[in-house]
Amino acid sequence: MTTQDRIKLLQSMPFFGAVKDSSIALLLDLSTTLSLQPGEYFFRQGDQGDSLYILEQGAISIFKQSGEDELELREVNEGSCFGDLALIDLTPRSASVRAKTPCTAIKIPASALHKLYQYDCEQYLIIQMNIARELSRRLRASDERWFQLQTLTHQDSST
Repeated sequence: MTTQDRIKLLQSMPFFGAVKDSSIALLLDLSTTLSLQPGEYFFRQGDQGDSLYILEQGAISIFKQSGEDELELREVNEGSCFGDLALIDLTPRSASVRAKTPCTAIKIPASALHKLYQYDCEQYLIIQMNIARELSRRLRASDERWFQLQTLTHQDSST
């Protein structure tokens, strides 16, 4: 994938909507590309979080451990971001991420975002607002799933 293709990919994503080509190019210059095979981990629950990822190709599983069990939170396909929570709350990873298929991802470290802040504060703030909006969408969807589960549980217990 060329740099221009990557810029267009990122601009098509909620996190990077309305961000200038030059700002995304700066982030890409400070990022690395990872290739993982099925079963390999991007990171594990409890690891220190210092980057977000853009999945260029493949599919991943985001899951949490509960004893010996793995509970999948969601599957993510190409063109999506993951690992972003650690950049917001500065805490260890809350879940593990493993490749389901051969994957290629862009790893954008927190230090790259800091460089963007120094380079163009306005563009940095646009990304932060975009991240907040996307996290809000995820929280709403999570609340709705929880509500649906509670509704089913309530219906089952009243019959």
